[in-house]
Amino acid sequence: MKRLGRGAVEPTALADHLTAHGLVLEMLAGPLPGIYDPTGPGKLLFAFFAAMAETERENIRESTLEGLDTAARKGKHGGRPPVITDDMLHTVLRRRANGESVERIQPDLIIPTGKRKGHNPSVASVYRALAEHAKREAYPEAVERAHADFAARQVGEVPGPRPAVPDRASL
Repeated sequence: MKRLGRGAVEPTALADHLTAHGLVLEMLAGPLPGIYDPTGPGKLLFAFFAAMAETERENIRESTLEGLDTAARKGKHGGRPPVITDDMLHTVLRRRANGESVERIQPDLIIPTGKRKGHNPSVASVYRALAEHAKREAYPEAVERAHADFAARQVGEVPGPRPAVPDRASL
């Protein structure tokens, strides 16, 4: 039920579909193990369990989001640390400016910390770091605003509304 209970409608529709094709459902565990009767009280009970599973899923989701928000306010962010350091990125940018390809630069890069310390980053990681760098360079005002908002939250202030910024295409 937990896997099926993403929405109360899904397991009920699935049960109806299976019984319409001559298959019998049997609950193996739980408060009412046994054959599922698609008529009368059996259908009502099945719908109730499906709704409870959906409610439980929503509660878990909300708790997870609250925990992530609390951690973010404390300055803790999940996920692995970036593989490509600023020094590595500067090396890649300098060598790319000299005409070298990422595939040629990648074997010379060494991950300094973490689980893969001493190994080379993947080519995809290098390209991802280059794309993130390009985004930061293209929209420096957005990066500055994000840093300002983060600093304001650290001291307990709530960032105010931002003025509308004209689209780059219209300039």
